Amino acid sequence: MTHEIKAFIFDLDGVITDTAKYHYKAWRRLANELGFDFSEEENEQLKGVGRMESLEKILHWGGITLPDEEKKRLAEQKNLWYLEYIQDISPNDLLPGAREFLLATRDAGIKSALGSASKNAIPIVEKLGVLHLFDALIDGNKAPKSKPDPQVFLLGAEALNAKPEECIVFEDSLAGIQAAKNGGMHTVGIGYMLPPDVADFHAGSLEFLTPSIVITEVLKHTF
Repeated sequence: MTHEIKAFIFDLDGVITDTAKYHYKAWRRLANELGFDFSEEENEQLKGVGRMESLEKILHWGGITLPDEEKKRLAEQKNLWYLEYIQDISPNDLLPGAREFLLATRDAGIKSALGSASKNAIPIVEKLGVLHLFDALIDGNKAPKSKPDPQVFLLGAEALNAKPEECIVFEDSLAGIQAAKNGGMHTVGIGYMLPPDVADFHAGSLEFLTPSIVITEVLKHTF
């Protein structure tokens, strides 16, 4: 049995814009100050993951154990650097097709929510000039549990008054796709970093997609 699709929920990083490079820059700066480095491959494991959990992973890679107070201080320092790096973000930093797809979603009468682990998601969306295109905004402040926990997406669905099976989640990370599936939602994998076939439908970006194409392709995977 298929369900009517009523809502789209979008991750921010890698779907709407690419701030992952700024997270990497800030986390790497922190690691370097602690006397070690980590790779871009390792950085992939941090996508869709909350700030404290990301820090725990990085400290583990560096073989470093610290008291909670110090960890809190380091996480705050990383965030200050990140905020510094994203000061100049603008509508030019939207990924190809993002604005057009959000507008088409609205025109199609489909509700949309942002579902991001980032605590800075809302100011970023504001700088990108697309804040008004979302009906609900769920960020890391509202959903403290990291993906693959489905909390951020379930809160998005609730805010849009949609059941999980009526939602399609757009994600670029494995943790995010798993979170959506754990919440009982349909999935669209965006970008080229995901293993094949983990999402119901894959696309390089939102460019050239339409809501009807997405719904048609996703529902082919619903039995």
